[in-house]
Amino acid sequence: MLLSLALWLQSLGPEFGFLRVFQYITFRAVMAALTALLIGLVAGPFVIAKLTSLKIGQPVRAYGVQAHLSKSGTPTMGGVLVLLAIGASTILWFDLTNRFVWIVLIVTFGFGAVGWADDWRKVVNKDPEGMRSREKFFWQSLIGLTAALYLVFSISESSNAKVLELFIRWVSSGFDVNLPPKAGLLVPFFKEVSYPLGVLGFVLLTYVVIVGTSNAVNFTDGLDGLAIMPVVMVGSALGVFAYVSGSAVFSKYLLFPHIPGTGELLIFCAAIAGAGLAFLWFNAHPAQVFMGDVGALALGAALGTVAVIVRQEVVLAIMGGIFVAELLSVVMQVTWFKYTRRRYGEGRRLFRMAPLHHHFEKAGWKETQVVVRFWIITMLLCLVGLSTLKLR
Repeated sequence: MLLSLALWLQSLGPEFGFLRVFQYITFRAVMAALTALLIGLVAGPFVIAKLTSLKIGQPVRAYGVQAHLSKSGTPTMGGVLVLLAIGASTILWFDLTNRFVWIVLIVTFGFGAVGWADDWRKVVNKDPEGMRSREKFFWQSLIGLTAALYLVFSISESSNAKVLELFIRWVSSGFDVNLPPKAGLLVPFFKEVSYPLGVLGFVLLTYVVIVGTSNAVNFTDGLDGLAIMPVVMVGSALGVFAYVSGSAVFSKYLLFPHIPGTGELLIFCAAIAGAGLAFLWFNAHPAQVFMGDVGALALGAALGTVAVIVRQEVVLAIMGGIFVAELLSVVMQVTWFKYTRRRYGEGRRLFRMAPLHHHFEKAGWKETQVVVRFWIITMLLCLVGLSTLKLR
């Protein structure tokens, strides 16, 4: 929005030449982060007060960690604050004609809507389980598949008209069309190694990354500040990849696929960083507000979508290793419990409690120890991910 205004003012005369700074993505990214941070810090107390007045308190499972019972009633759905800051800041600072940012915003707020419905049921019905898994999975799948079908063609083409043309060609050819190498699965640490996926393979991978990352972040969001800081770090790192893939110069030098338009995603990633830090101000231990599914599902889907667009799905799995571990701990725990119950008549557990952060709490770690140590691990993993920019 502000970029369009700056371009219009420049067209009026040379006296507005100083507004050329708005054309630099790096400048707008910094401003987007600051804007999101200020919106979050200013609006935070009002949002928390409103959630408190509506009695939107977090129900706590009775079978969980006993130390968490004191958190019952703490305002939840604080992810609304994060989404408000991200949305407002991004709209202000990105190029409104960029289709990649729009699709990321649509996916983010779509998953946020699913999380909102889930949180609302938890609060209104006083049910810690919220929306039933099948219903939640249906809506996540619908949004994820729709985004995947759009992205598979938008990465190959430079405009929405050409995207539609390629889609029609794909359907009319009997669902058989060749995609360029940049739409393949990139392997980090290797020069120009890309595995062709095909349309269906790309759609399946994109669906798994978006829905999987969304749920992984949601599972991670169980302790004060645990999820939001890794989201900030991984989102910021993905912003670097977006800037590189959107630059014809840097992408060529670093042997990355050049995807015009992805540089604007740096604005969105910067907004995530600013909004996330603002939320951490209120979510740090002892938390004044919880993110809830409205924030966790949305932010996870946002990270997954950005990673797909910049073709860094494998790097996302590396940098978001904590998210992957949390998700796998739940899958392994549930699978093993069901298997042993059928085989031995009694369910057994691999971990003291899942997700993984509760296992360490049960092992004697304090909540703040788990949170900070998981932050440190994420920081190291992000550095490993960023090293793939050059170590190829």
